[in-house]
Amino acid sequence: MSLKIVLLIAGSAGAVGMLLGWFLRLIISLGKRGSMELEIKQMMIAAKGEAQKITVEAEKNALARLEEVKEEEKKKEAELKRTEERLIKKEELLDKRQLDIDKEVESLKQKVEEIKKIRERADKLEADRALALEKTAELTAEEAKQELFRNLEKRYEEDLMIRTQKLELANQERLDRKAKDILSTVIQRLASSTAAEHMVTSVQIPSEDIKGKIIGKEGRNIRAFERAAGVELIVDDTPGSIVISSFDSVRRQIARVALEHLIADGRIQPAKIEEMVEKARQEIGKIIKEKGEAAMYECGLFGYDPKLVSILGRLHFRTSYGQNVLQHSLEMAHISAMLAEELGADVVVAKAGALYHDIGKAVDHEVQGTHVEIGRKILQKFNIDPRVIQAMQSHHEEYPYETLESVIVQTADALSGGRPGARRDSVENYLKRLGELEAIANSFPGIEKSYALQAGREIRIFVTPDKVSDFEAKNLARDIALRVERELKYPGEIKVNVIRETRVIEYAR
Repeated sequence: MSLKIVLLIAGSAGAVGMLLGWFLRLIISLGKRGSMELEIKQMMIAAKGEAQKITVEAEKNALARLEEVKEEEKKKEAELKRTEERLIKKEELLDKRQLDIDKEVESLKQKVEEIKKIRERADKLEADRALALEKTAELTAEEAKQELFRNLEKRYEEDLMIRTQKLELANQERLDRKAKDILSTVIQRLASSTAAEHMVTSVQIPSEDIKGKIIGKEGRNIRAFERAAGVELIVDDTPGSIVISSFDSVRRQIARVALEHLIADGRIQPAKIEEMVEKARQEIGKIIKEKGEAAMYECGLFGYDPKLVSILGRLHFRTSYGQNVLQHSLEMAHISAMLAEELGADVVVAKAGALYHDIGKAVDHEVQGTHVEIGRKILQKFNIDPRVIQAMQSHHEEYPYETLESVIVQTADALSGGRPGARRDSVENYLKRLGELEAIANSFPGIEKSYALQAGREIRIFVTPDKVSDFEAKNLARDIALRVERELKYPGEIKVNVIRETRVIEYAR
């Protein structure tokens, strides 16, 4: 019984404790909720205050911006108003000018009409006058004009002829002066040395004992050398030198180099001679190639066959009147390029034609024909531009001038080879030979005048057509050529050109 009471009491106490705990927790939770609501309310109040402050600030900014916009609008309206006023004034001015122009146009139309009427009256008066004159003179206007011209021509025929001749002479003088200016400018721009180059045909030896070694026992060494090099050695009493003789300039150079190597080596015997000649041939071949390539590079010409370039390089060992042919060709190429620039011709064609104009001389001792014909065949073999061949083939007038470049190449050849000092002959001998050449030509009957041209390589003779017939002109050329061969000494050949022509001049007016 007591246990039940105790348990009852304990249960009651536990229930009361739980009720109290629940009540306390409820009170605590209600307190916390109240504090949170209070905080939220405080935050809402603060937010509302901040929002109100921002709203007030935004309203202020908006009002300020509105004022600025209104001020800008006022300014723009004022500017537009001023612009509108200016446009109105311009329109008024244009309207006024248009009115003035319309008035001037109307006035001009009236004046044109008046002028037309005046011209019509004048034409009518002139026609009436012409009719009256024709009736009086019994001639038409065309007949009267022709009669007047005939009378004037008859009266002033001499004056007209004199005036025409003066005009022709004046034009010719101007053309000559222009041509001389161009040529003098070209020569000044080139400014190359005119000293003649000499081919080395002798080899200096350190002592006379070398001559015996070169000749060898019973002439064995000298025969081996001449057979290997294709030249003739002249070992005579001339002190300190041995002369090499050959018509081939390249062979002479090979022989010279080989002989110098033999003298320096000291071992002169047939096997060594053949070895040195072959070595010299390779050295000269290399020099020929280098000289050809250097010439092409100096002229700015590229893309040509290496074999053709090597043939060009052989001209380094060839001379004409003592002038190095390769140097002469280079000088001509530069002159031709400048002339082509002045005259509006093809610079590349003129330059190439000048550089290759004497290429036939590199092998003219091996091939029959003139060096011009040989050169043409060489260039055709290597498929060179036909314009280049046309430019080079006329420099000795063997072919007609087909292009402007051919005339330029011939002119450059005359400039490079014809000026005093460019070639070996002295000025005195040069002038003397030209004078003798002209004197021989002038000594024949029927000669009107003669000129020595191309540095004495051509004599151009003009005969009197009344005294010399065509058949006699052919015989005259042959007789003059034979007499020049008998009486003059000269290198190369001289072209005798006899010209017989009859000129009839009339003027078309």
